[in-house]
Amino acid sequence: MKEQKREIHERIIEVRKALGLSQKEFGKRINVSQGYFSNIELQERKINDRIILLICSVYGVNEDWLKNGAGEMFNNGVDLKIDKIVRDFRKLDGLLQDYVMQQIDLAVKYHEKKNGDKK
Repeated sequence: MKEQKREIHERIIEVRKALGLSQKEFGKRINVSQGYFSNIELQERKINDRIILLICSVYGVNEDWLKNGAGEMFNNGVDLKIDKIVRDFRKLDGLLQDYVMQQIDLAVKYHEKKNGDKK
């Protein structure tokens, strides 16, 4: 049992790092404190079914991969780049968000013009 627990713990750390989140940020989205989450990573807290379910639903993690290491880390359709962009965008104030949107619009228009409006 100790070996399986260690593997789950390592996969949780791998997910958190793949998403580029701190323990505090990761824990907050699954409604656990940074201290509690730190204890999970340090194997000082049991990784129960509730925590596994929350990680899988909030972060789009493949439950079979998290529990057993089988398959891909994330369920189909999860795009880490988009997730990171959204997280970073939300950190900006309104003025900077408007600026970023203007830059995206310009980049899309340039891309469409360069590629003959191919989609």
